[in-house]
Amino acid sequence: MTDTKVFIVDDSAVVRQVLTGLLDSLPGIKVIGAAPDPIFALTRMEKDWPDVIILDIEMPRMDGITFLKKLMHEHPTPVVICSTLTAKGAEVTMQAMSAGAVDIITKPTVNLKGFLQDSKTLLADAIKGASHARLKKSAAPIGKPVDGSPKLTADAVISPTSLISMTETTDRVVAIGTSTGGTQALEYVLTRLPRTTPGIVIVQHMPEAFTAAFAKRLDSLCQITVKEAEQNDRVIPGLALIAPGGKHMLLRRSGAQYRVEIKDGPLVSRHRPSVDVLFRSAAQAAGKNVLGVIMTGMGDDGAHGMKELHDTGALCIAQDEVSCVVYGMPKEAVKLGGTDGELPLSAIPNLIIQSPNRAKFLKG
Repeated sequence: MTDTKVFIVDDSAVVRQVLTGLLDSLPGIKVIGAAPDPIFALTRMEKDWPDVIILDIEMPRMDGITFLKKLMHEHPTPVVICSTLTAKGAEVTMQAMSAGAVDIITKPTVNLKGFLQDSKTLLADAIKGASHARLKKSAAPIGKPVDGSPKLTADAVISPTSLISMTETTDRVVAIGTSTGGTQALEYVLTRLPRTTPGIVIVQHMPEAFTAAFAKRLDSLCQITVKEAEQNDRVIPGLALIAPGGKHMLLRRSGAQYRVEIKDGPLVSRHRPSVDVLFRSAAQAAGKNVLGVIMTGMGDDGAHGMKELHDTGALCIAQDEVSCVVYGMPKEAVKLGGTDGELPLSAIPNLIIQSPNRAKFLKG
């Protein structure tokens, strides 16, 4: 199998050196070059175009966002943003994600070398996911899987108990899980929803410090309110709560109200927040009152949780392959038998607005 070719664009010589050595040590990945700014990068990449580009934001001569827009217009190529953990950096990175970047690698301002060396699995997963992205006519080659830390299930955060006995309610909750390509997909969906939309809980795989900026940006574009979830936030119509990066989010029932619990815990399906954790908690707290939606993303996080949700009688829908940037998470959910159908991205907003139960959806 051909290695995934990676090109690094970063004005820091230390970052270029550390990333090159680290990525070259991973099976299935080959760094074919590095440059301190986009102008140099364009000249060097013309000789051997990469499958994935790792891109910094603030650089001399041409900034990363300008370069990204140029790439998407002239030569669409999967891009992974490598940005610092600052509020300013997060805001700018969200602009980059909106412009077409498919993933984020956080770059701290201190102990950079140690952080990158400790993040092999994160880096490998980001590059693998990006190499799957549907941006070119021919699919990019995929490297061999990289061994990492043990892959834990949702059992590590929430016990697999049966559906909690509760008073009947007609209140609907929409639970959405997504990863690679999800920032653009969520923007498409949420900007098309009215204020009367049922309450929404969302897990988007995204590092700490970026989810707040992402939620703030979406809130400025949407009719509904979008915010980064906080402990005990109520789930109410017209509000979308996005799980904070680095924390798990669970749906809980308190009397007639739905609330969210934000908690620490180990990585589940190699992610925190995890879609599996959200979906299992939704199955336990709301059962058939949930509309579950799993969208574009690499890997299988959410597939098992959606099966549990589906088994309670909840309507569960996967984004279809054609409209996904990466048809990974939806594909795995379908394979497990946890979905009632697949829909293109364009049909998902209307589904959420209607929020039918399973019987009504299947009846057509």
